[in-house]
Amino acid sequence: MNNNYLVVSIKSWNKAIFDSKISKFEGQWFYISSLEQLTLKYLHKINPRYIFFMHWSYMVPVEITSAYTCICFHMTDLPFGRGGSPLQNLIIRGFKETKISAVLMNDKIDAGPIFCKNKLSLEGTAEEIFKKAALIEVDMILYIIKNHPKPVPQTGETVLFKRRTFADSIINMPQDIYSIYDMIRMLDAEGYPRAYILKDGFKYEFWRPHINENDQSIEAQVKITKISKGLE
Repeated sequence: MNNNYLVVSIKSWNKAIFDSKISKFEGQWFYISSLEQLTLKYLHKINPRYIFFMHWSYMVPVEITSAYTCICFHMTDLPFGRGGSPLQNLIIRGFKETKISAVLMNDKIDAGPIFCKNKLSLEGTAEEIFKKAALIEVDMILYIIKNHPKPVPQTGETVLFKRRTFADSIINMPQDIYSIYDMIRMLDAEGYPRAYILKDGFKYEFWRPHINENDQSIEAQVKITKISKGLE
C-alpha cells in the first residue's frame, strides 16, 4: 500500500507545523512551498496517496486534481462561503466561529465532496486564526490517513464569497470601533495587505490591534508612508 503523502502550502507556520508534527506521522512525507515545485513530473516521482493543500493561493491544474486525491482545507462550513478570502468575508459579516471543511478538489472551486469538518474560533488576528486552523488541520490530516473516509457530497444552500482586493483593505470612516478593530485584525497576517487609510498624501497602515472596551479605543502599530500625488 502506498504511504507517500504530500503537503502543499505557501505559509511559514504550516512549514513549521509540518516539520514538528506532520512529518512524524506514519508514512513518507513531502512538502512543497512554491508553484514551480508542483509539477506532474514531481508528483509522478513521489506518487502521493493524498495531497493536502493547507494554504494555497493558486489554481491547481485539473491534470493534477484528476490524477491524485487532492484535499484542500476551506475555512467555511461548505457549501456556505465558496470562493476567495473566506476568513475576511466571515469576519466582515460578523461571524465569531466557523468550520474548516476538508474538500476533495475537482475542476470547480470549493465544490467537491467533504471528508470531514472541524470547528474554528475566529477570535484574534488573522495570523493567530490561521495558526489555530493549522493545528486543527493537522488533526484532520491524521484522521484522513488513518481512516480513509469516503467524502460525501455537499448539502445545503450555496453561498459564494468574492475574493477581496487591495482596495478592499481601506478603512472607510466613519464606522463603530468594533468594525475598525475587525478590519485591522482580519488583515493582520503574513502576506496580506494591511488595513489602511489615505490622508493628506500619506498612507497609514495598521496592525497588531488591541481593543479597550472601557474607553472604546484601539491601540495598534502604524506605519506612515508618503505616497505619490494623485493616490489619495
